[in-house]
Amino acid sequence: MMERTFLTPEFGPLSGIRVLGSGSAVAMPSAGNMLADLGAEFIHIERPGKGDVTTRTLSDIWHQEARNRLSLTLELDLHIPEMKETFMELIKKSDVFMENQVWLDKFGIYDEELLEANPKLVIAHVSGFGSEAFGGAEGFTGRASYDIIGQAFSGYLSLNGNEEKPYVEKPYTNDFVSALWVAFGVVSALRHVEKTGKGQIIDVSQYEAMARITAGEYVKAQRTGKNPTRSFENDSIQPFGLYRAKGNAFVAIASASPGVYNRVLEAVSFDQEAYPFKEVAMGATNLQSEKGQEFDANFRKWCLDHTADEIDEIMSRYRVPCSKVNTMLDVLEHPHFEARDNWVEYENKQTGFKAKSFGVFPKFSETPGKVWRGAPDVGDDTERILKDILGFSDEKIQTLKDKNLI
Repeated sequence: MMERTFLTPEFGPLSGIRVLGSGSAVAMPSAGNMLADLGAEFIHIERPGKGDVTTRTLSDIWHQEARNRLSLTLELDLHIPEMKETFMELIKKSDVFMENQVWLDKFGIYDEELLEANPKLVIAHVSGFGSEAFGGAEGFTGRASYDIIGQAFSGYLSLNGNEEKPYVEKPYTNDFVSALWVAFGVVSALRHVEKTGKGQIIDVSQYEAMARITAGEYVKAQRTGKNPTRSFENDSIQPFGLYRAKGNAFVAIASASPGVYNRVLEAVSFDQEAYPFKEVAMGATNLQSEKGQEFDANFRKWCLDHTADEIDEIMSRYRVPCSKVNTMLDVLEHPHFEARDNWVEYENKQTGFKAKSFGVFPKFSETPGKVWRGAPDVGDDTERILKDILGFSDEKIQTLKDKNLI
């Protein structure tokens, strides 16, 4: 690997990897954040004077998703000679370039030219419907998209909600799932670089990110010839789903085998002979039978007679998968989160707000990640990047400033 100067501390399994990112909310920057939490140096390109306006306006998300990154202000228009020189020098000194701006050609950015400058470069494109180079129906690649669009187009949205209407999964589920696939793709491609010395292009679309996690729902639709039922509840096994407790709280209970089911009956003191598993708990027909519905009604009544904390304690004692549906404030004070060292506190430089944020995940025994800084202000690291990484002189940097290019 080429000798390079890094501006971030050395830690984590991805130390020594430089990621250059251009784009806004939420998938691409969040993918960069995931890599940065594990030690990669993530340089986020923002517009001079404005920054990543879309993401920065989501200040609470920004607090967590912009930590550990460097902010470089750069007028990313390669039709401007000074900008082409600066950007291409960064490309030569980077391992990864990721973007979610879709229309790169208008900035004069072309994959072929980037790979010519750095044959080991991994390029990740993030979009709603995919890049044309990887195929697509006429009129779809290049379409605008946000989180809700990917959920809708993939069919994923049709699975969630109730009989009245579908519900959009929060918060920005499609964006964050897309970010996970971007990070996974980047790390996989870097492994290929290690083996062959050859970079490549990764194409991640929002709708495909959601399609990949719909499990067997496409298969079920083919097998049955019907669309899967939109419901919060499982329609083929019980008790399995959300149950209302005393005080209008909810608990999640998951019984998915005869052994667990029998432990549920013990926990609630129901007669096992009156409600045998095969006749009551397994299969849509049995769930809808008179005995199956009787069990459901009695079980729900039992839940309504107990608080969520009581149900959680009882079910856990009998080794039944169960959890109170925690609120955000519940989670912030929960002893298990504390004992797992899930929280880290730092200041968002843009807002000055200091708060606990979810820490680094996953955990590593030998090369743990860490949070070494909070979200930077716009352009916090521009001069250091240009001077220390690219070797630009003070005079050259000032010239770029005078032209409002940085």
